[in-house]
This record gives sequence, structure tokens and C-alpha cells, in this order.
Amino acid sequence: MRNTGTLQVTTPSDREIVLTRVFNAPRRMVFEAFSKPELLRQWFGPHGWSLSVCEVDLRLGGGFRFVMKGPQGEEMGMRGSYKEIAPPERSIHMESFDDFPGESQVTTVFVEKDGKTTMTATVLYESKEVRDAVIQTGMERGAAETYDRLAEFLLTTAA
Repeated sequence: MRNTGTLQVTTPSDREIVLTRVFNAPRRMVFEAFSKPELLRQWFGPHGWSLSVCEVDLRLGGGFRFVMKGPQGEEMGMRGSYKEIAPPERSIHMESFDDFPGESQVTTVFVEKDGKTTMTATVLYESKEVRDAVIQTGMERGAAETYDRLAEFLLTTAA
């Protein structure tokens, strides 16, 4: 499955990737879906993947640990620490993957208009080389599928 066009991906600088997606839900719901383990477990990850580990300590200086499990049993782990939390408007966290070098800063902003929420996540990498390596992993497809799952989850939750 490819990016259905609902996720916009841009590279505004040599070290950044910006992901933008509109969700048909209030930003409070979207922010909670990004920050509560019981909600994250229901949507986080590409199609066919699940969270076998989902730990969130949503406070300044707190952190998270996720391990996604794929359809063939493969695993992908990631962790991070929160640098800024302003519910439901914005969060900033550092993020790293178990099998990928380096750490990135992720700034996520949620803007609500007419009951819809635009999420913009700006990922700042240590170098252009790391950013380009992430692009080559198929990150766009995985992110698009993950946000498609979130959109579906929000529709069923709001109903």
C-alpha cells in the first residue's frame, strides 16, 4: 500500500521531513490518540503491525517506549523523551529507533478548524545523510498507513 495522498510529506530543509495530515476529529481527540497507551495500541503502526510494547510517561522529562510487531513476527523498537507538552496544541520529543543510528527531534502541532484537526509533525535529523537514509527506508509509506489507521480509529471513536 502506498501513500493515498492524504499525507503530505515535504523536505523544507536538508535536515527536515514535515508530515501533514488532516483528521476528521477535534484536536483534543487527536492529541489523546497520540498520547494515551490504551488508544495508541488500537492504531499505531502500518497495516498488519501492532504494538507489543506501549509505555508512555507523558510529562516534561518523561518518555515513551514502543515495540511494533509485524505480520511475519519482525519487531521494530523506538523510544523517546518529552521536551515540551502543551495539550492539545503541541508536543516536542526526541526520538530514536533501536536499529537505526541517531536521534531526531519531533515537533508536532495540532490545529483545529471546523471540527477537523491538521497535524503537522516536523522531524529534525542530525544531518542530511541521516534524513536521506530515513527517506530510503520507506518511511513515507509506513507513516501514511499509520495515519490512515488513526483516521479510521478516530471515525469509529467519534461515532
